[in-house]
Amino acid sequence: MNLIEIYIQEVTRRLPEKNREDIALELRSTIEDMLPDDYSEKDIKAVLEQLGSPVTLASGYRDRPMYLIGPRYFDVYVTLLKMILPIAAVISLISMIAEYFIGYGGEEAVINVVLRLFGEGIWRIIEVGIQVFFWLTIVFSILERTDKGKNEQPLTASLKKWTPDDLKNIPYIPKKKAISKFEVFGGLMWTAIWATFYFYASHLVGVYEGGKDGLIFVTPTFNQEVLLQYWPIVVMMIAFEIALSLYKLIKGQWTKRMAISHAVLQIIQTIVFIVIVINPNLLNKDFITYMMDLFSITANQFKTWIVGGGIFIFIVSTAINVVDGFRKARIR
Repeated sequence: MNLIEIYIQEVTRRLPEKNREDIALELRSTIEDMLPDDYSEKDIKAVLEQLGSPVTLASGYRDRPMYLIGPRYFDVYVTLLKMILPIAAVISLISMIAEYFIGYGGEEAVINVVLRLFGEGIWRIIEVGIQVFFWLTIVFSILERTDKGKNEQPLTASLKKWTPDDLKNIPYIPKKKAISKFEVFGGLMWTAIWATFYFYASHLVGVYEGGKDGLIFVTPTFNQEVLLQYWPIVVMMIAFEIALSLYKLIKGQWTKRMAISHAVLQIIQTIVFIVIVINPNLLNKDFITYMMDLFSITANQFKTWIVGGGIFIFIVSTAINVVDGFRKARIR
């Protein structure tokens, strides 16, 4: 067994056809120079071990890397992947929910709606994830093969060579002050959910009873016409929430300005919530009648209970969120 010829074969077969002969001659000459005059198989193995794996050696002769994304671009690639995937997933889910409820007629039970959205949502996230991963990988693999600076240091997120001065532009963020991407995109999802229920309350929020075919929608809780009277301010709140979530994503930590913006949004939401729930025509009459019979109470008692309880819970929740925002902003 001629180990030298087999080694050269394993190296050259991984190279372009036009370069194989020249590299084989060069490699054979190198190996012979490294061997003693009266060499044995043990000496050959020692030399080949020193040269390393044929795969690794072949990669040194190639004009392009043997990997899709190398260390020069890998950190930038992973950073963009982590940033783009959640954004794309949230946008796809919001669009899916909007598309579904635009054509929703109210005939289907809410449990079926939730299950269908859950299943389609998982598949939509997988589909979007595959698309983002595929196209981002294609872009960076092309960059990897067209970049002339393959032997340089890995690039930073700004696609520049790293220097110690880059550390000056990176703020130190304590763990308890940091805003995770999960918190940001969870907030966006919550905005999409409550906005959907607000504009389609007459189809989704109400009394359900069990039937042979599952839950049956008996009567809506709210008068949709009354809710839609406040749509301009509600749309403004939605835009404010989205803008604040994006601001959190960019900053990555709680600041005094962010805490103030968060507090303003919470206070506005509380005021709007109180104005809406104290509207005497907000609750559907059939819903009030149903609940009166169920709990054996008067209409005024039920309204006082549900309105007062709702306002109390909302105010307490707002106070906790506002205080928590300022507490995080003060952490150093």
